[in-house]
Formats: sequence, structure tokens, C-alpha cells
Amino acid sequence: MKRIQTFSLGALLAVIVFALAAFNSFSPIRITGKITDAAGKVISDVTISEKNTRNTVQSDGNGDYSITVSNANSKLFFSKLGYAGQELPVSSSGVVNVVMHSTAQELNDVVVLGYAAQKMKRIVGSVHSNHQPVMYGNLYETPHNTESYDFINENKFLSSLQNPLSTFSIDVDAASYSNVRRFLKSGQLPPAGAVRIEEMINYFDYHYKDPEGKHPFAVYTELGECPWNPKHHIVSIGLQGKHMPQENLPAANLVFLVDVSGSMMSPNKLPLVKQSLNLLVDQLREEDRVALVVYAGSAGVALPATSGADKQVIKDAINRLEAGGSTAGGAGVTMAYKIAQENFVMNGNNRVILCTDGDFNIGESSDDAMERLIETKRKSGVFLTVLGYGMGNYKDSKMQKLADKGNGNHAYIDDISEAKKVLVNEFGGTLFTIAKDVKLQLEFNPAKVQGYRLIGYENRTLAKEDFNNDTKDAGEMGSGHTVTALYEVIPVGIVSSFIGTVDGLKYQQSNTSQLPNYQSNEWLHVKIRYKQPDQDSSILLQQPVSGNVLPLTKTSDNFRFSTSVAAFGMLLRNSEFRQEASFQKVLDIAETASGKDKHGYRKEFAGLVRRAMKKQPDLSYHE
Repeated sequence: MKRIQTFSLGALLAVIVFALAAFNSFSPIRITGKITDAAGKVISDVTISEKNTRNTVQSDGNGDYSITVSNANSKLFFSKLGYAGQELPVSSSGVVNVVMHSTAQELNDVVVLGYAAQKMKRIVGSVHSNHQPVMYGNLYETPHNTESYDFINENKFLSSLQNPLSTFSIDVDAASYSNVRRFLKSGQLPPAGAVRIEEMINYFDYHYKDPEGKHPFAVYTELGECPWNPKHHIVSIGLQGKHMPQENLPAANLVFLVDVSGSMMSPNKLPLVKQSLNLLVDQLREEDRVALVVYAGSAGVALPATSGADKQVIKDAINRLEAGGSTAGGAGVTMAYKIAQENFVMNGNNRVILCTDGDFNIGESSDDAMERLIETKRKSGVFLTVLGYGMGNYKDSKMQKLADKGNGNHAYIDDISEAKKVLVNEFGGTLFTIAKDVKLQLEFNPAKVQGYRLIGYENRTLAKEDFNNDTKDAGEMGSGHTVTALYEVIPVGIVSSFIGTVDGLKYQQSNTSQLPNYQSNEWLHVKIRYKQPDQDSSILLQQPVSGNVLPLTKTSDNFRFSTSVAAFGMLLRNSEFRQEASFQKVLDIAETASGKDKHGYRKEFAGLVRRAMKKQPDLSYHE
């Protein structure tokens, strides 16, 4: 009898231990760890997903992460564009450290592109193709590269005596920089048309002081030595938009317009779109409303206007999206604007957010037709944000035109960290307009300035008469946005081949010593016009720029860093105006001007310069 009791007690204990083990294996478990590359450097913004669930987190700036998974049998998938993905089981210790390996190749290595294996070269595009994405290693891409970029005719030096006025629209887009980064990280040099220098400069925050007066932005100027030609000067003009706390932002009426055509199948297209929009949904408030329109062979409403309080409902609708079919872009745009107008919020933020690779091929497909459609719709008071995705068939030229014509902005999302920058860190600036139709007009003093050149902004230049024309469209500025424009100036008395000569004029004054303001210490006069978002009449601001020219070492971090980015863009474009610029000089200046770099963007820039030095070593040092 005692033996039976002993056996029964032992068996009972075994059952209890087994049951506890089984219970623990199916209980939630917290996993932590650090993510590094093969050299031991931490990797931030890695997406960590629990397999077969929607449980996702990201690694922080130190490469650390923490995720609570369903049970001890769960598996984690680690992914970031530019690195090979990894699937790992969770550890009973609760710690899973990961070493990720870059998929980028060096210049002298074979680079796997979507259509062939070939040596490093610039992508220049090819004949349009409707082929579906195919798998090469761990990269999805189209069999032929059909990316398209507009030709950029660089601004020339102009005589301030013959052309004293320079007029242009602001540009807060930053798509070019993230697109250039994508090329460099994948082992390729960007095509010249992809390098829009003003967008590269304006990718970064320059920490100008917030405006204190009645105007929605403040204006800052600085005059210093030109890094690539010490005989020349640089004039920096910075605009700082007023930061509006998120709780004070007007109610938002947003329509997500998502391209779900077959060209969006790649992991860096529709799957990344869904991750991006989920990040945006987390920023919404109860008073905000979101609708979801999709288009492929035809357009349809995937979600009617829904309160931001119902985040899971919105996310479920987004996460159900699948790619397939041709691309009826025009029908989708028309439907999205219709829904935005039906739910229009007076004095609110009414906006369509278009997510696409721009590869429209059905319906309103030509650039002209799409431009006219967008121009018509913008009159309704609905703004447009264009988020570009993917590679191989990315239509940058079309995306630019749509954003410009739609009173909106354009960003290129190459990975989830860029989505976080645009839709989380810069949420207000991306989606909430504080001033529209912002134009600048500069008048240069020919008694001090022999010639000048606006660096970048080639597709934003305006006729001098457009400055006072309130019907002329111009760029928008969002909450907290900064805009920086740089002019290279040739002072009077410097011999330069950049300035041509013309015969003296018979009926106009050509002797600068006889000009009314010959003795003035002013280099130029800056005028700015803008409109309130709901107004049609512009407001004028103006101020002179005078004083001494600072040596480069005495200029601000903002000045030095922005000029280093400008020089980098000129080198990538192989610009005729790069003069004594070199990648090494760019790197030297950038590393002394990192300033406040909360998110590490300036540090990342230095890394891109080093990549470019390896790819184009003949421009690393000026000869």
C-alpha cells in the first residue's frame, strides 16, 4: 500500500512539473537583445517581427530592442533594407543578440541588379517594361530598370548688373537625398537627374531659432567664405517654420491613396507602405479621420472615413492590402479627392497621401494628363503628399510633378527608418501646412556683387514678375520645417571665367561707381511672399543682408554643413561648378559641423561620403 502511494505521489509530481513546463512554453515571454553588424557597430531601426503575427518593434539608436512574444516557441524575423534578413528562435534565457550582414557590394565587386550582374555604373534608365518582380538572392526587382528622372540644367552664374533679381519658390521636399542614399548603399552611383541639391540640403534640420512674431516663419541669413573657392562667398538664407505642438494641430481629414498594382509586390514597396502607414496611424488623434482608397486595374474604397481613435480598425484595413493588376492612377486620384471633399474639415488639414512607385500605365497615364488632374483638384483646398517607394521602375520625374502641382510635398521612403523620419519625427512638417505659395526674390547690389549663382532649385525658379503675382503657385511650408537656400557669389574685383562680358548699354547705367547705393554695405536685399493656408492674398517680408564676410572656420555649424552637402551634390552630379571641391574636403567640413544630431542623420551623411569616395576615387582629392 505504501509503494502504491509513493508511486502515485511521484507520478503526480511528474505530471505537475510537465504541466508547468508546458504552461510556461505557451506563456508570453519578454525577449531583449542588441543588433550589430559584422564589425560590431550597432544597427538602429531594424524591424523585429514575431513570425505569423503583427507583433513588431524596432531597435533603438543603440541597437537595443525589447519585444514580448506569444510563447517560448515563437520565432523572430530581423529585417532592414541593405541587410540580409534573419529568422531566429527565441531563447529561454530571454536574450537574443543578432549580427546582421550588409548586402551592399563594393565598387570592384559584381553588383546584383534586377536584370543582370554587372560592374558598378550609373543607372540611366531603359525602355519601359511591365514585367513583374522576380527574386534574385534576397532581392526582389523588375527584370529591366525603367526608373525615370528629369534632366537638370544647372543654374549658371549671372551678372548682378544685367540680372539683379533672382526669384524662386521654396522647396521642402527631401526625396532626392533618401533616393541618392539608396543608390549609394546598394553599391551604385546615382544618375545625375536624381541629384537635386536643394532637396539634399533640406533633408537636414538646421536648428534655426523659432519665430517669435506674428509670421509663421523666421528668416536668417549668413555670409561666409566659399569652401570650394576661397575667392568666392556663400550667402545662406534660412527659413524656420513655427513648431506647433501636436495637440494644437487642426483636425486632420486624411485619405490614404495606395497603389496595389502588380509593380508594388516587392518587399520595399507595398509591404513597406503598410509598415509606414501603420506608423502614421499611431500619431492620429480621436478628432482626426482617415479613409483608405486603393487602385490597381480599378479604384475602390477599402475603408470609409474612420476616427483616429479606431486605430486597430484602420490598421486591419491597411494590413489586408495585397498587390496585383495594372495601374489605374487617374481613377484612384479622382476617388481619393472625392472622399476628401466629402469629409472636408473647415480650417482643418485636408490631405490625400499617395503611396506609389509612380508607374501609372492605365487611364490618366501621361505626365500632362495627371498634372492637369491634380491642378484641378488642388483648387478644392485639399493638399497632396506623395510618398515614393521601390527601385527599378521608380518614376521620380512623375512624383515630383504630382507633388508640385498638388500644393504638396514629396518624400522617398527607402526603409522603415525613413518612414519613421517622415511620418513620426517630422509628422507636423510633412502633413500640416503653416504657409503656402512661399516665394523669395533677391536683389543683388552690383557695387559689391559681380555675379551670383543659386545652387539647386532649378525646377523652382520663377520669372521676376511672378513674385508679385498671387495667382502663381509656389511651395508650401509645414509646421517646424526648415528651408535653406545657398547662393555662390563672386565679389566685385575678382577675375572669373564664369561671368561673360557684354557691350556697354547705351540707355542704362553700367558704371557701378555711379549707382545710387555705391557706398552701401549691403550685399543684397531679400524679399519673401507667403499666404496663410486658407487665404489667397500674399504677405510681404523683407530684409537686407550686409556686413563682413566670415572666414569658413568662423561660420556656424549650419553654414558649414549645408555647404558640405551642396559640394557633395555637385560632385555626384560632376558639376561644371564644383571647382576645388573634393569628397575629402566635404568629409572634413561635415565632420566639424555635426552640431545637434539627435537622430544621427549628419553622421550618416559622412558615411555616404565615404562610400562615394570608394566609388569615384578620382574626385576624392582635387588635383
